[in-house]
Amino acid sequence: MFSLYMKGLLVYAAGGVPVEQLALVLFERMGMLLILMFILTRIPLFRNILDRDINLRTGIVFAVLFGLIGIVGTYAGVAVSPEETGSAFWVTSLAPDEMMAHSALIGIVMAGLLGGVYVGAGAGLLTGLHAYALGGIAGVSYAVSSPLIGLLAGFVARFFYEERIIAPIKAMFIGVFAPILQMGVLLIVTTSSETAIELVNRVGVPMVITNSIGIAIFVAMIQVALKEEERAAALETQRAFTITEMVLPHLKQGLSYETARETAAILLRELQADAVGVTDTERILAHAGIGTSRHVPGESIVTELSRKAIRTGTIQIADNREQIQPHHSDLGAAIIVPFDQSGRTAGLIKLYFRSPKQIRKVEVEFAYGLRKLISSQLTSAMGEKLEALMKDAELRVLQAQINPHFLFNTLNSIVTLIRIDPDHARHMTVQLGQFMRMNLTMTQSPLVPLYREMEHLNTYLEIIRIRFADQLKVECVSEPNLEMVLIPPSTLQPLVENSIQHGLKKKKNGGWVRIELKREGDAVRITVEDNGEGIPGVLLDKLGTVPMRGGSGSTGLGVHNVNQRLISLLGPEASLTYGNRNESGARVTFAVPYGERGMEGRSQ
Repeated sequence: MFSLYMKGLLVYAAGGVPVEQLALVLFERMGMLLILMFILTRIPLFRNILDRDINLRTGIVFAVLFGLIGIVGTYAGVAVSPEETGSAFWVTSLAPDEMMAHSALIGIVMAGLLGGVYVGAGAGLLTGLHAYALGGIAGVSYAVSSPLIGLLAGFVARFFYEERIIAPIKAMFIGVFAPILQMGVLLIVTTSSETAIELVNRVGVPMVITNSIGIAIFVAMIQVALKEEERAAALETQRAFTITEMVLPHLKQGLSYETARETAAILLRELQADAVGVTDTERILAHAGIGTSRHVPGESIVTELSRKAIRTGTIQIADNREQIQPHHSDLGAAIIVPFDQSGRTAGLIKLYFRSPKQIRKVEVEFAYGLRKLISSQLTSAMGEKLEALMKDAELRVLQAQINPHFLFNTLNSIVTLIRIDPDHARHMTVQLGQFMRMNLTMTQSPLVPLYREMEHLNTYLEIIRIRFADQLKVECVSEPNLEMVLIPPSTLQPLVENSIQHGLKKKKNGGWVRIELKREGDAVRITVEDNGEGIPGVLLDKLGTVPMRGGSGSTGLGVHNVNQRLISLLGPEASLTYGNRNESGARVTFAVPYGERGMEGRSQ
């Protein structure tokens, strides 16, 4: 059969019209069809089929749409008979010995490649029924072959499902077989009559060439349209990112007259709008550009479209002056962009224009991108702020738990001394008051200099010395230039208290506690050790990580909270590490950053 088509290139049709001329006529008329299909690529609904977003309703719509393209391709064809090749553009009926050399297969094959089996078969069925209604020698065969071609194109498309748009060369190769199949069905239906063979020889090769090239051109047009759209979307997205980065530092500070004024000035400078306004949900905060005198900061929002944007959280477009501000003569259109914070509308950004013609699709797409970016960034900033507040609240809770723990122990000591030594009890009460005042001052900050922490510890030790007198010795050894190293407040006192209350509780005399501060590279290693009875082995890995109940009824809450604050503020590497000394007693160590590098890390 294919050899018959190749021979057709060398023969001349009856009436003196060469096959090459027939192909040129088909190419000329196919050009008009491709213009129609190019317009189709600009229809927003067409994006659904490119995104494989096809349901029953859209499938029917696309089947009808491509079927109509196939019908137009039929009308744009040429009526051919054994005696002559017609020149009429719009053929309404064919004689029994006539057939159409057409471009209808472009619509059918594209329906199958883009829409799949059902869309392709539907478009082919509609085109085939129209061809059958025209009559002619090929009417029945066209009615049979057209749905079959659409069906097969849909099956072939499954092999290229991962490709959003099939490559033009592949589409052209697939398009070659569609007219071959159609001509084969024609020869089968007509039992290869002499008339059918003669007509196939004349129209076969021109149809193969024009339809396959037309399919490739249409695919190329779709690719170009998509690349243009994607390029424009990428540029607008980049533009939205750039502008969002400029305005976010101001909006993150909260909506105020000052931040709104800065935001409006940036947007007016960066956009092609004639004026920009910023509001919260109740009043105008700033306006820059044309109409500044009519949009006074502090005035309430009066336009219904603005209130609708706040109420619904959707972008609104004003295309007349009355929707912007009654009796306003300078601005004729606006895009009203609501932005959210944590799922709630926080305010509006209004982009004003002199004329509705200035609001193109580009401006609308940019507005949607700007809204999404600002809303997501503000929500993220709010989340970070809430996380910081929760962390601060958690630290304050931990600190509040440490104070009662020490207070109860000290009050118990005062109660004991009141009976045996009222003067020392009175002195201890004064020292306790001084200690608590210092403690309240220090806990206003998450980190304090080491010298203040040592002052705080010494105040505590004054209280302890009153109780234990000469039974206890506390020694502190520190390398120079460590005074300004930052440490969480009330860190050393609970550790020293733990050594005294638990490690040395059975030691009647000769007990000591040693505190050592030593520089180790970029860190300061702090060690608190005693010569007490040590820590049971089963508790070494647990102490400080969870509150535990000791033999005296203590929950170990003070040590646990110290460890949690160290980890929260300085990281896991600052956590407490417990161990026993070789001689006797226990040792706890931890590290804090030293120098500017460490301080910068803690401030972030």
